[in-house]
Amino acid sequence: MKKREHVIPSAPVPLPFGAHVVDQGVHFSIFSRHATRVWLMLFNQADDETPVEEFELRPDSNRLGDLWHLHVPTARPGQYYLYRMAGPRHGAAGQAYDPDQWLLDPYALAVVGQKKWGDREGIVPGRKILNGRRFPKGLILKDDFAWEGDRTLRVPLSQTVIYEASVRGYTAHASAGARWPGTYRGLIEKIPHLQELGITTLELLPIQEFNEMELYWENGPRRNLRNFWGYSTMAFFAPHGRFACANQRGEQVREFKEMVLAMHKAGIEVILDVVFNHTAEGGMGGQTYSFRGIDNPIYYMVEEDGKTYKNFTGCGNTVNGNHPVVRDFILHCLRYWVLHMRVDGFRFDLATILARGRDGALLANPPVIEQIADDPVLRGVKIIAEAWDAAGAYQVGSFPSRRWSEWNGRYRDDIRDFWRGAATLSTFATRLCGSPDLYDRPGQTPLKSVNYIASHDGFTLADIVSYAEKHNLANCEDNRDGDNHNHSDNGGKEGPTNNPAILARRHRRQKNLLATLFLSQGVPMLLGGDEFGRTQQGNNNAYCQDNEISWVDWNLLQKNRALYEFALQLIAFRKSHPALWRERFFQGHDRAGDFPDIRWYGPDGAPTPDWEKGSALACRIDGRAEHTGLGRDDDNLFLIFNAGDSPQAFELPPNDNGEPWRLAWTTQDRGPVVRAKGRPVVLVDGQSVTVFTTR
Repeated sequence: MKKREHVIPSAPVPLPFGAHVVDQGVHFSIFSRHATRVWLMLFNQADDETPVEEFELRPDSNRLGDLWHLHVPTARPGQYYLYRMAGPRHGAAGQAYDPDQWLLDPYALAVVGQKKWGDREGIVPGRKILNGRRFPKGLILKDDFAWEGDRTLRVPLSQTVIYEASVRGYTAHASAGARWPGTYRGLIEKIPHLQELGITTLELLPIQEFNEMELYWENGPRRNLRNFWGYSTMAFFAPHGRFACANQRGEQVREFKEMVLAMHKAGIEVILDVVFNHTAEGGMGGQTYSFRGIDNPIYYMVEEDGKTYKNFTGCGNTVNGNHPVVRDFILHCLRYWVLHMRVDGFRFDLATILARGRDGALLANPPVIEQIADDPVLRGVKIIAEAWDAAGAYQVGSFPSRRWSEWNGRYRDDIRDFWRGAATLSTFATRLCGSPDLYDRPGQTPLKSVNYIASHDGFTLADIVSYAEKHNLANCEDNRDGDNHNHSDNGGKEGPTNNPAILARRHRRQKNLLATLFLSQGVPMLLGGDEFGRTQQGNNNAYCQDNEISWVDWNLLQKNRALYEFALQLIAFRKSHPALWRERFFQGHDRAGDFPDIRWYGPDGAPTPDWEKGSALACRIDGRAEHTGLGRDDDNLFLIFNAGDSPQAFELPPNDNGEPWRLAWTTQDRGPVVRAKGRPVVLVDGQSVTVFTTR
């Protein structure tokens, strides 16, 4: 159809942003402060190379402040749309306008173009789109999803068990047996496993629209790799289309909502890993999809020369998160995912970026972090920070908000070190108690700490005990990428082995690490597949591995059944013992000073451990409600940790009510030996965790 140009009077009210269907047509509204001309293009088909209609927005009639807006009576749901903008280009102001460049609406609710995952004919980058057939387009979408039966779960942080997984990686492997592998519907198929495991909260790697084919446009072997993790967002309001079974008519929005609804009906929350620190547009001169061509120096931190970006992310650009316009964009986005997509919280990738001001300096009270913490819509959802960035800022324990919880990277490293003999008992005990050295501040609780042994970024649990060094050659970066400090140990041989003794040590070490995680104060997070020994073959940076390295191999569920059964036991034990959910830090005493909430013991009857040189300790946790602060009594717990290689003997302390201790579980192959003559003494093996309970 021949392209027609129109000028249409604007709608009287320019907000909300985006493309919103109304009774008579569609309202369009987009921000740009520095553009001088703006065009809206409408398309009837996702792969149309030319618009069916194009409208120029006039500054005198279609602009209010920095908002360009209009009402199009002929527009309808199911059409596709893009913008073009003209304005200043280059120079110290950092502008990058190009009237030939097609631009996605930052508020687009669905993005179409690429039909299936890994389609090489899919999304194409470029500064000018001469053939726009596969440039992504926004979809005009009318929300008619019926959330029948949905309920707000709001699992208390104290009772939360987080499970981190990739939508694609969780069911892409043939062993998953999924009817719809690698999709939102594939996740629904795995709900019975998640329920049996006992997790409360599913944390998904990025699902906001990204281009998994961005590496394909490089020269060399990396063009065969994929952006598997998705930390390269292109459209923040749009669920990723290739995680849906269909995606050209906005089906991805419906399928995502169906997944959330199914999870909620199963009693499982859904939280999203979100990336507001950088975008898919890369460095200056890189591919342009949206923000760069709309208002480059507002959306990004630009150096004074206007030619390069401040790069605190290591990804080429840094989002200008504390600019008022960008702050509003982030808040609008988060509210949308909570109100319209019904998600239960967010984990913020490189959240320390949001603590940087518009000049890049760290702020004491970053406005966007405060707004997220106190926003009325977001007050009830989980907010978790990855409290560092790629420029060296590390804010674990000092992230500037009481409301936010934090991924505790120090917990991860110190617990790994303890079980390989490289951390002191004092450090281990501090992490076990919710990291009071980091978080025991006025108004803070142990729930500030999200504890984890492994995450998507780094070794899996099985690889922590199987590899001393990273093995990232498959990433085609000569093994230079990924962290060199893995706090890992191979147990006697690097990588796979058939040696029974080494395999036994590795199995025990995995159990010890898991046991510590679920006995620690704070919020535990388990990496998907670690419950049955998933491996990435020693790759600690599998961001680009869309293959068996990253996919969960469900054959391991049966092969490592004993580890899985132990993980079930651990999660069930934690969920049944409020003494492990404390909402305040241990004080070492009660108000009268008579009955400590926690008491420490050393081996061989020692009244205290050797904090700096020892390798074994025990603690008694008082389970009474007056100590837990949770309004209900629990068992008293006696926990024994022996990271040494030799057996150790511990006296079982007397209980006020005279009740005996009962063995709850142990990571040993056989139960520990208890000598009952005189005061009971328990002999525990080296490299073991043992737990006793009593009323």
